[in-house]
Amino acid sequence: MKAKRPRDSRTIMTDMVLPSESNPLNNLFGGELLARMDRAGSIAARRHSRRITVTASVNHVAFNRSVPLGSVVTVEAAISRAFNTSMEVYIDVWMEDRFSGERIKANEAIYTFVAVDDAGIPTTIPELVPETELEKERFAGALRRKQLSLVLAGKMKPAEATELRALFLDN
Repeated sequence: MKAKRPRDSRTIMTDMVLPSESNPLNNLFGGELLARMDRAGSIAARRHSRRITVTASVNHVAFNRSVPLGSVVTVEAAISRAFNTSMEVYIDVWMEDRFSGERIKANEAIYTFVAVDDAGIPTTIPELVPETELEKERFAGALRRKQLSLVLAGKMKPAEATELRALFLDN
């Protein structure tokens, strides 16, 4: 299986916040944004794996800025790391200032998707080779995040978390 780069999975979805998607404060509903991020992440995961993908977890979401009604919102997703059958997808959310056109980072999230075959059985996926400094930073962080998640879920012993030993063991 040939390794891929984050740019091979890059997915960009742009849309406008409509009245039916906004809350009483005239801002985008958080759940609507989660759905948009899930769709973009799913497309990125499918582009990387060329398989059906399912959302395994939403590992992190930061609602840093509210997104007002009428705003143009761009959701950008790309694989940050591929494991055996799962992949971490890093998602950045941008909004355009309605008057100046300036792009402002509003939110971000990290999702995990699993590639499955037609019977729903997890299947192996290509490796990921990061190229830019940001991609390398996200790639390295993905292993720490995965190990932390496994430790917290009781699926990995702290001593086995090679990337996290400094957090759990006395030196």
